[in-house]
Amino acid sequence: MEDALRRALGTAVLRPTGHSGGGCISQGRSYDTDHGRVFVKSSCEGEARRMFLGEVASLEAILKTRTVRVPKPIKVVELPGDNTVLVMEHLEMKSLNRHSALLGTQLADLHLHNQQLREKMKKEESTVGKGQGQMEVQFVDQFGFQTVTCCGYLPQVNNWQSDWVSFFARQRIQPQMDLIERNSGDGEARELWAQLQLKIPSLFCGIEIVPSLLHGDLWGGNVAEDDCGPIIFDPASFYGHSEYDLAIAGMFGGFSSFFYSAYHSKIPRAVGFEKRLKLYQLFHYMNHWNHFGSGYRGSSINIMRNLVK
Repeated sequence: MEDALRRALGTAVLRPTGHSGGGCISQGRSYDTDHGRVFVKSSCEGEARRMFLGEVASLEAILKTRTVRVPKPIKVVELPGDNTVLVMEHLEMKSLNRHSALLGTQLADLHLHNQQLREKMKKEESTVGKGQGQMEVQFVDQFGFQTVTCCGYLPQVNNWQSDWVSFFARQRIQPQMDLIERNSGDGEARELWAQLQLKIPSLFCGIEIVPSLLHGDLWGGNVAEDDCGPIIFDPASFYGHSEYDLAIAGMFGGFSSFFYSAYHSKIPRAVGFEKRLKLYQLFHYMNHWNHFGSGYRGSSINIMRNLVK
């Protein structure tokens, strides 16, 4: 593997540094090369190439906003033996602590970036030679993403939709429900989802949702910091409702009150925030159910029961 990687990166030096990392889906290690230190992620999942290409697109989209730091992707490399790796910038990361509040501010900036592009575009429409056509990042007026991204190893349907409620129901919850149905034939989950679908629109009364570029999988294991500030990584991006990113952030800990205070000072909680947060957490509990088994069934069922009351 290392000879093929050396050729793909055009480097004579490819020396392991001893740094490694990873989680349930991917593993990684750092190497010194002629061009500096890189981090190489690999995965034993069959669709690793699709997963890594979605991650590259996500990282590049976030980078273009210049709001919050992410590792710079270098390339996706196909190695012998049907092995695909993602090569990216190596960052010396430690647990998020000192920069929690700054992450809250920068995440809000990421979520507001597309809205600010819309305002800028409106201002410049009447100015000759300016406007959307010459902006490096263009305003996005729909929900979705230009390519498939994966939350864990499961692909997300990112086909563009003009309506957020339809997008979330059809392209986030429904595919998870279909997998649960296929794997376990859970009648109670199916019945509760049938009831909840009718209730979802009422959770969005009076709310205007401008598409926000999201990280998409912002749990405590995907945030860190270095001496310069916060870093987020392993994104599964798409354009959606800004509140969505706070759902998994609240499920497994890792985010302090300083993070939330800083975030909400820029994007205040809208009416109905808590119920919508539970709705968005439902996606992540179902996704965990489909990844890791029925230990997450109870949480999924309880959220649906509470939301259909």
